[in-house]
Amino acid sequence: METVTDHPAPEPLFIGVEEAAHLLGISRSFAYDMAHLSLATDGAEGLPAIRLGRRLLIRRSALDRLAGRFDGGDVPVSP
Repeated sequence: METVTDHPAPEPLFIGVEEAAHLLGISRSFAYDMAHLSLATDGAEGLPAIRLGRRLLIRRSALDRLAGRFDGGDVPVSP
């Protein structure tokens, strides 16, 4: 007989802006600013977000893609 602990719970497809801010290591207010920028520019800029009712949500896969841009030392460095 299978139990609930046999399979890990799947990660949610969307997370809140506050959790995204925590995962990215940025402030809550900056994350909200970037989410609103994404909505205003139809996703061309900012933190990719959707509105569900009054909530702003971030697709987890978008965070993974965003983090992937900086893998391997590709982070821009200021002189």
